Amino acid sequence: MNQTKPAIGVIGLGIMGSAMAGALLAGGFQVAGYDVAAPPRRRLIKAGGRALASSTAVAANAEVLITSLATVAALDDVVEKIASAKRAANRPRLIVIETSTLPLADKERARKRLQRAGVTLLDCPISGTAVRMKEGAWTIFVSGGAAACRRVKPVFEVFTRNVPYVGAFGNGTRMKFIANHMVAIHNVAVAESLTFARRMGLDPQRVWELFAASPVIGTGVYRLRGKFMVERRYLPATMKVEVWQKDMQVIGDMAKAVHCPTPLFSACVPLFSAAMAQGLGRHDTASVCEVLGAMAGIGSPRGKRRWRVPTG
Repeated sequence: MNQTKPAIGVIGLGIMGSAMAGALLAGGFQVAGYDVAAPPRRRLIKAGGRALASSTAVAANAEVLITSLATVAALDDVVEKIASAKRAANRPRLIVIETSTLPLADKERARKRLQRAGVTLLDCPISGTAVRMKEGAWTIFVSGGAAACRRVKPVFEVFTRNVPYVGAFGNGTRMKFIANHMVAIHNVAVAESLTFARRMGLDPQRVWELFAASPVIGTGVYRLRGKFMVERRYLPATMKVEVWQKDMQVIGDMAKAVHCPTPLFSACVPLFSAAMAQGLGRHDTASVCEVLGAMAGIGSPRGKRRWRVPTG
């Protein structure tokens, strides 16, 4: 192992956090992490990392820390614990890379709290799924202090070469809102097109093969989630509907705050809500295809009278 590489902490070891921890370990970094749930901590240990007892312990041991969190409450809790960590005076200033999709006002509050504690917070949301990282297809929207961003660029480059610096703190989140706004629309559009194909008696697999590869209408969403829709299999999820609901709310709130009409995006909201009502909350967002399928009179996949919510 290259001992000159900084010790990395990862707080939040869900789908994205675990993917980042695994990639860092494969890249020769020392990785310590924490998650409130025990199974992700065990996965980190199995991958060769160290699972510590708290966010405070991770902050005390890391030179660079990555947070991947699902809620504002989790962010607030983690920020307080990072701020309380005791670090030696001669150590470099801790840089925290915040990758979650959360309201901008809450991230700004976190930045000010950590600044008072002598910690630099960067706002660097990720566009892409854990699967897409393995393909080098992530985009990380890097925003915050330029010097700090340059310092941690080698960490970003473990995940992707597509790490645009988009300016002042908060611009990363603004860019991510635009990305997820488009993903929501594309997801529903792909589901609608494949449902239309099924109702016309076309083979959805053949439709997917033709259009996912199209240089005009083929998109990453069509290639990834369209395949799930063709197979009507939505586990394991690359993005859970229940998490996506949070993102949709945050984006909708921002659009209202800046007085921007979003008719296409707004039309998608009830379809994801219906997926939740059908028991698909922990399935991939591609499962919105089942909502449209039910509206079109297409039955459940063979052998599935209802969707089973996974446990664990």
